[in-house]
Amino acid sequence: MPTATDLVTDLPADFEVFGQAVDTDFVDLLGGTTGQVLSKTSNTDLDFTWIEQDDSTLAFNAQTGTTYTLVVTDAANKLVTTSNASPVTVTVPPSVFAAGNTINVQSIGVGLTTFAAGAGVTITSTGASAAAPILRARYSAATIICTASNVFTIVGDLS
Repeated sequence: MPTATDLVTDLPADFEVFGQAVDTDFVDLLGGTTGQVLSKTSNTDLDFTWIEQDDSTLAFNAQTGTTYTLVVTDAANKLVTTSNASPVTVTVPPSVFAAGNTINVQSIGVGLTTFAAGAGVTITSTGASAAAPILRARYSAATIICTASNVFTIVGDLS
């Protein structure tokens, strides 16, 4: 490839060399089929491969304490489980989740799980206390849906 100080003597050939370099860099972006996503193969620039998107495997985030504040990765195809003999409080923090994010929570211990709103967070639900619902019993579950910035609806087996 000519540099800025080179005299261009064979412009068509220079463009062909440039085009081959671009084609080599972007060759991994060619192809793929419906439902596939691009995935980084390594830390090398422009090193991608097409893979099947796997949303079928649920990951678990087991919490055994009496308090837990949700984190952004809890919205990534995960089930947060709470397990304690005492009541557990799960706090929904502000400015962490985006509209459309969902977080699944299940109580697997005998201590009932209560949802609490962090500062500036609004929670709505059909629970007896709409702003601070409680999972009804051991093995009850609920989904927390971020409906707008810092606004959440909790649906599930609530009391």
